[in-house]
Order: sequence, then structure tokens, then C-alpha cells
Amino acid sequence: MSIIETKTEVRPKPGRAVPVAKAVGRFLVAAVTTYLGLLAVTFFIGRVVPIDPVLAILGDRAPTHVVERVRHELGFDLPLYQQFYIYLKSILSGDFGTSVLTTNPVMVDIRRVFPATIELATLGTIIGSAIGVPLGVLAAVRRGSTADQVVRVIGLIGYSVPIFWLALISLVIFYAQLRWVAFPGRIDIVFEYSFTPVTGFYLLDSAMQGQWDVFYDVFRHIILPASLLGYFSLAYISRMTRSFMLNELSQEYVVAARAKGLTETRVIWGHALRNAAVPLVTVIALSYAGLLEGSVLTETVFSWPGIGLYITNSLQNADMNAVLGGTIIIGTVFIGINLLSDLLYRTLDPRTRSR
Repeated sequence: MSIIETKTEVRPKPGRAVPVAKAVGRFLVAAVTTYLGLLAVTFFIGRVVPIDPVLAILGDRAPTHVVERVRHELGFDLPLYQQFYIYLKSILSGDFGTSVLTTNPVMVDIRRVFPATIELATLGTIIGSAIGVPLGVLAAVRRGSTADQVVRVIGLIGYSVPIFWLALISLVIFYAQLRWVAFPGRIDIVFEYSFTPVTGFYLLDSAMQGQWDVFYDVFRHIILPASLLGYFSLAYISRMTRSFMLNELSQEYVVAARAKGLTETRVIWGHALRNAAVPLVTVIALSYAGLLEGSVLTETVFSWPGIGLYITNSLQNADMNAVLGGTIIIGTVFIGINLLSDLLYRTLDPRTRSR
């Protein structure tokens, strides 16, 4: 058998349509299944909590016949499976009901408050990634040194200290004592009625409109809560970066690169970190999703008008439509980011495409 014939036999089969189609199919099945599970969990939580949605609407002193009539109109007297079917149709059509607290459709309220949470979580993720990745690289390169121990202690504190306690302490220090940041909230009352946001992202809108005084004021409001979220994101990202880098630095290609005479900077940042960046993308994406869903306490302490504070106020006022609607939106975003990070991982790492 000739060399040409041998090459022809071992040549890989053209096309990757089948593996890609299978991967996309698995993603869609996973997304639909997870989303239906999310809807089911939120529905049954809304039914088992000791809060009567009818009494939350009418009040405790409403006549019995009025309560029964409203209960019938809302379908709460139907069997549970029929209620879930009606609930499922409403959610899939974008109808989350009406908020008892604001009397607005829940989706209208969510469109108003969710950009504030996205802006806060995005800035927190940027801070966490910009500091966490270099710290993780430093800890891996100097494994066992004082720098490594310091980075690990920073991460341990980030995991251990309750965020609401750290938020209160930071307010006492940076607002009450040093006056470096603005009062809790999103914007000063001086600019609240003179500034007209377009996208809902105040930093972006004020910069696009050239209102730099508003931009500075918004920045002074957001920098402290974003830094706290960034610190907790940093704790996770630095730890995972250290782990990924330790794995890459032990590979044979690193030894070969050093043997070729490449500088240590190029070996670490140009080769090891480049390969570690593939799983690191997933880590940063999941950290971002975690900040979107886990900023409730931060928003409450800093009076940040995001979806976390919206859900908290709604829960305190027995506004279950708003609570469940906000929970579903956050869960949907988390599922989407999770699946997107998985797709990015498969795109960036060719070894996973055939799985």
C-alpha cells in the first residue's frame, strides 16, 4: 500500500454537521427542561407559601362573598394542575400578572428595574475579573510563597464574610467617615428629574448625552456596591484562575517553551494563560450570572433600585406576582448565561466539539 493510499484512508471524514446538530439539540432540550422545571418550582412555591393572593389584593377585611368571587375569577378554585396550565400559558405569552404594590404589569416593573441590576453586576464582574485573573496567575506562578498565601486568604474572606455585614461596614467607613462615595441610591435627587435615561443604564446614558456631572454622580453611587460585588466575584475568579494555571504550568508544552528560551512572561501570559482562558470564560460567565441573581442583599443595603430590591419589597408586601415574575426572569437569565458559556467553551476548545 502506498503512502498516498494510506493518507487517503486515515483522512477524517468531511463535515461536522451531525455532532454540531446533536450538540445544539442537547442544548435546546436542556434549556427547555430546565426552564419548565423553573416554572414548576416557582408555581408551587407561590401556592404553598402562607400568603393568600386574593387577600393580598382585597385586604383582610373584604367580605367573604367578594373573596370567593375574586378567587373564582382568578381561577384559584380550580384543581392545581389546571392552575399550572393556565400559569404556564400566561408566562410563555409574557403575562406575569399585575403587581399589587405598584398596580403595574409585572413586566413593566421588571423592564424598569432590571437595567439597574445588570449595570451593577456588569461593573462588579469587570472589577472582579480585572483584579481576580492577575491575582490568580500570581498565586499559581509563586505557589507556596507569601503572595500565594495572601491571595488565598483574600479569596477565603470573600467566601466567608457575609456581604450585608461588609456592605454596612463599608458604608460606615467610605460614606459616613471618609465621604468618598455618595449616599445609598442610584442617583442624587438633584439629577433625578433633569436626567432622562434612554437605555436604563445610567452610566452609559449620561456619557452618551454628554452629561458628565450626572455621570460622576452615578459613578459615586455605584462604585461602592459594585466594588463589593466585584470582591466576591474576585474571590471565586482568582481561586479558579490559580487552579487552571497550576494545571497548565505542569503541562509538557510549558517545559518545551522554556527549553526553547522563551521568556517567563511569554510562557505564562502568552501560552499558559491563553490555554487557561478557555475554561476561565465559563467561570467568569457563571460569576456574572451569580451576581445577577445574588445581589439582593447588596441592593437592599444600598437602596439600589434593581430587581433584587424590587423582589424584597414585593415579598414584604405579599405581592406574589411580582416575586414570582422577578424570580422567573432571574432564573431565565441564569439559564441563558449558563448555556451560552457552555457553547462558548465548546467553540473555544476544539477537543469538546465531538462530545
